[in-house]
Amino acid sequence: MIIYDRLFIAGAWTGPSDAEPLDIRSPHDGTVIGRAAQARPADVDRAVAAARAAFDEGLWRETPPQERVAVLRHFNALREKNAERIARLIAAENGSAGWFTRAGQSGLTRQANAYLKAAEEFGWEQTLTPSDPASPVRSVVRREAVGVVAAVIPWNSPFSAATAKIIPALLAGNSVVLKASPENSLSMGLLADLFEQVGLPGGVLSILPADRETSEYLVSHPDVDKIAFTGSTQAGRRIASIAGEQLKRVSLELGGKSAAVILPDADIAKAVQGLKFSSLLNNGESCIAQTRILAPRSRYEEVVAGLKELVESLKVGDPTDPGTFIGPMIRRDQQERVRQYIALGVEEGARLVTGGPEVPAGLEDGYYVTPTLFADVDNSMRIAQEEIFGPVLVVIPYDDEDDAVRIANDSEYGLSGGVWSASTEHALAVARRIRTGTVTVNGASVGFDGPFGGFKASGTGREYGAVGLGTYTEYKTITL
Repeated sequence: MIIYDRLFIAGAWTGPSDAEPLDIRSPHDGTVIGRAAQARPADVDRAVAAARAAFDEGLWRETPPQERVAVLRHFNALREKNAERIARLIAAENGSAGWFTRAGQSGLTRQANAYLKAAEEFGWEQTLTPSDPASPVRSVVRREAVGVVAAVIPWNSPFSAATAKIIPALLAGNSVVLKASPENSLSMGLLADLFEQVGLPGGVLSILPADRETSEYLVSHPDVDKIAFTGSTQAGRRIASIAGEQLKRVSLELGGKSAAVILPDADIAKAVQGLKFSSLLNNGESCIAQTRILAPRSRYEEVVAGLKELVESLKVGDPTDPGTFIGPMIRRDQQERVRQYIALGVEEGARLVTGGPEVPAGLEDGYYVTPTLFADVDNSMRIAQEEIFGPVLVVIPYDDEDDAVRIANDSEYGLSGGVWSASTEHALAVARRIRTGTVTVNGASVGFDGPFGGFKASGTGREYGAVGLGTYTEYKTITL
């Protein structure tokens, strides 16, 4: 059993204000796999005060950017050395299948390397050439740290969400208080262990597992200068209102209901195989999952048949089993939520091709859901409009390319999406018409050098690369 009975506050392990730890249970069978202290408002006060003092004293903020890069490069190397340990822990804690947690480790490396490269090439200070050569004015433009950053992340992909915020915020010279979900207390304890070894000044980083009420206390704290949030659109709206009242800087990466557009000339077998990963990664508990499959009427039943064969081939079970593709949902309430959506799809009149609301046989002790495929879905149905966050796919027919684009854009969300075609250029042309922050062509991986984020109700601001780094800075202009 893994025990974290202290909190990582201001770069050191200290006793919590509430001595009662939380039992962390396996989503696979409900057994206790660890215990961890949980932060309360008093702990947030300590963390924010230390972050404020560290920032105002400038020990980290005034460290040259190349030295900050060296520290974060050291962290990335430590994380790589612990990749297998991280993968196993997230699988045990989240129920994410081992194939996904291991594959994600290379993604963490690419994510960090993109930030490090951006920091090395970043225009921290630039002198502008006057637009009027006769002007005596020179302008020096600086990019300076925002201040104290409250980073709030969800439970579905904890290491990726945490480092996507901590690394750029620290590279820019900020102090950071990371609020993680209680379910991820163990993996976030490991993250704190790694950061403890890299030599950050005291006060610069705190990592706190805590409940929603404590999260709201953190983002409302008057000494927080910026909020960086990943999570549900509902929570994002609440955080945006708090930020607006207090004029805090804020970036929000929120929900999605992404469409995969299969064009008539696409190789259906390849598209279906690609959608195995684009649509069902992390047990379907992914904001970027392409769960609306748009298929041309001329090939509709071919697509449905291919997806049926795929979904029925997926092994559901113990996430530590190398053969498992779909593990359990993270909690009982999430399991019930997904099952209710499946029942709703039947009530709405969609054709249940395979799956259903029943729990898979033999897996009743865990939080399992049967992977489910619906066909004959109208885009107005709730199962096509609302984020289910589980292994549930809907196939929607379209008449022509314009109709496909219209349906893809007929959503309050705009986070991700995909296009499949025999012609890359044709797919690119369609991708340009889809109102979403990221579009993959023929199953390409999401890159980390370009910005990532959402349109519409999928959020504001961007992460990754130079653009993501820039969101943790303020512009200052000095005229001479």
